[in-house]
Amino acid sequence: MKSKIMVTRASMPPMEEYMEEIKSMWDSHWLTNMGPKHNLLQKELVRYLKTDNVELVVNGHMAIEMTLQAMGLRGEVITTPFTFASTTHAIVRSGLMPVFCDINPDDYTIDPDRLASLLTSKTCAILPVHVYGNICNIEAIDDFAKRHGLKVIYDAAHTFGETYKGRGVACFGDASCFSFHATKVFNSIEGGCVCYRDDEVGERIYDLKDFGIHGPEEVSAIGANAKMNEFCAAMGLCNLRHIEEYISARKKVCVRYDENLEGIKGLKLNRIPKEVKSNYAYYPVVFDKKSFGTDRDQVFEKLYENGIMARKYFYPATNDFTCYKGRFDNNDTPVARYISESVLTLPVYPELELKEVDRICSIIKECVCG
Repeated sequence: MKSKIMVTRASMPPMEEYMEEIKSMWDSHWLTNMGPKHNLLQKELVRYLKTDNVELVVNGHMAIEMTLQAMGLRGEVITTPFTFASTTHAIVRSGLMPVFCDINPDDYTIDPDRLASLLTSKTCAILPVHVYGNICNIEAIDDFAKRHGLKVIYDAAHTFGETYKGRGVACFGDASCFSFHATKVFNSIEGGCVCYRDDEVGERIYDLKDFGIHGPEEVSAIGANAKMNEFCAAMGLCNLRHIEEYISARKKVCVRYDENLEGIKGLKLNRIPKEVKSNYAYYPVVFDKKSFGTDRDQVFEKLYENGIMARKYFYPATNDFTCYKGRFDNNDTPVARYISESVLTLPVYPELELKEVDRICSIIKECVCG
């Protein structure tokens, strides 16, 4: 029996390379608290992400939550419901009210043409999400934010290493938050970072991630514990050396999907704009039942029966979560609701064999009715 094909698989360097990277820790016994691995990864990420400021944290969720808190925001944050739970939860856990904006049906990112209708006297920020590696309409969002005095914090978990018109995606907005979770294009096992513009915000994020400690006898701010440890930083250093190899291999997988699925009626494939250097993080396909003849859920089940773990990503939209029942209405965001009910992300990872991509596509084609 064939082993299951997961929607993604953690990229890992050669074992010998990681062992060599962590070897010095047995001499130093320095395992956390901004050690040499942490500091080197921070420096290397500034270079790779083409940004000026990077603060490493324990995970991508805390990157968002602490950035919201570091900016001292109060009131409402316009955001998208077409995202992972973390984005919305971070807003709510920070004492803020999410206001959901519908998405663009072409790239699934927040629709800037709808922002004006959601603006109130309580609006303090916009938290857009780059989705599947698709970069938001940053010009329109930033222009709107500047005109209305709003902060912009990008959830950039899906866009590590991408550039837009030659600029690193980490440079946009007031801050960009990345996840280095094991499932991401770049991982440090667990981890994340905030790339920020304002030095004072960076200082507050540092306080929040390390209890507000400023010396052995000085605690001048109220903070928590969200530091990246040395083992995670070491994995990040190793994976960063191989990141271009990983992205190149992912591209081959995505191109093969394109070759197999292009032109099939009822399938909407993802398009990468010319001005974007993609990381090929995900391969989303939207299934239109009327045209394709079979709905997304039936395709999902057929793939599952064949050991292929595609993912309904993102489903449900966050404004339809049980924990928010009665607080939001998903009828306010019909495009997000439709995409969440129609999209599958197909397996993508560097080691995925092209013959397996062909097999996945053959199963999808067999689902066509009429």
